[in-house]
Amino acid sequence: MNTRRVFLISLAVLVAAQLASAQGMGSKRLGWLSAGTLPVAGGNPALTRSATEVAQFFDALKMYGWTEGQNLIVERRYADGKADQLPSLAAELVRLKVDVIYATSGTAALAAKRATTSIPIVALSGDMVQQGLVSNLARPEANVTGQNLMFVELAGKRLQLLRELLPRASQIAVFGCGDQRSPGTKMGMSWPSVQEANRMLKLRLLEYTPQKADEIEAALKDAANKRADGVLVLDCPRFNSPDKVFLLRHRLPAVYHDGSLAFAGGLMSYGPDAFDFFRRSAWYIDRILRGAVPANLPVEQPTKVRLVVNSKTARQLGLSIPADILLRADEVIE
Repeated sequence: MNTRRVFLISLAVLVAAQLASAQGMGSKRLGWLSAGTLPVAGGNPALTRSATEVAQFFDALKMYGWTEGQNLIVERRYADGKADQLPSLAAELVRLKVDVIYATSGTAALAAKRATTSIPIVALSGDMVQQGLVSNLARPEANVTGQNLMFVELAGKRLQLLRELLPRASQIAVFGCGDQRSPGTKMGMSWPSVQEANRMLKLRLLEYTPQKADEIEAALKDAANKRADGVLVLDCPRFNSPDKVFLLRHRLPAVYHDGSLAFAGGLMSYGPDAFDFFRRSAWYIDRILRGAVPANLPVEQPTKVRLVVNSKTARQLGLSIPADILLRADEVIE
């Protein structure tokens, strides 16, 4: 009990010291760069969840002594799924002379890195090395650090889960990026992981790389006409916004990397917990605002991966979720 009391007192002293330090440093400017859509609470359950995840980030910043409107100015820039807008948005943040840029996707981070070599960048990325953001996770160079979310490595596992859910499936539509750094394939960085997993599954994979909204719709219709049993959605900005989740009218069960997309109507998601990586991002931001340089902050990887299953979507599709998947699920949406 005495040890616990000492720990709590020490923690309180540390937080108080950080608060006092931050208050004495004057206002700082944070640039928020996202390839997605501004999440707003209310109405769409997925956007509400995304707004809650973002709120967790700012709550964590408050714990470190940074409060928007007091000693922190936040410049938000959202591309609404249009990756080609990211370079100009990143350039705006550079012109505003923000103290640090928080890039919430690898594509956004690449745009920020190309826009500045001096402003620190804290990035979220499916694979920091493959995207060319850093060459070494333990020793990030230049002005970029952050979290490596392992979306690339986990893509094959998502295909396995989809087959487990659909044991009689023979062909799966895969929606890939088509415009990211993608060694050896137009489908994106995750494609080799998918192919490796499919060596044992022996599914027919239908490849799609739609760039625009009407192309996405056309690709979905084509997949449905070809009687695809399901859809594997890779980590691409144009597919990541919760309001752009593939609609149930196509009768195609889809698996994603992000839990908010399962809340938006996707059948399943398998990936790191957004609440965890947003909270951890606040730690990186705090360190940099206090003078740390990205090169001295190693890139971290998630310690936990979450499986989210949308039972409501399954019922609408006339599917029965296997008991084994439900038992393994971290969250079941009813």
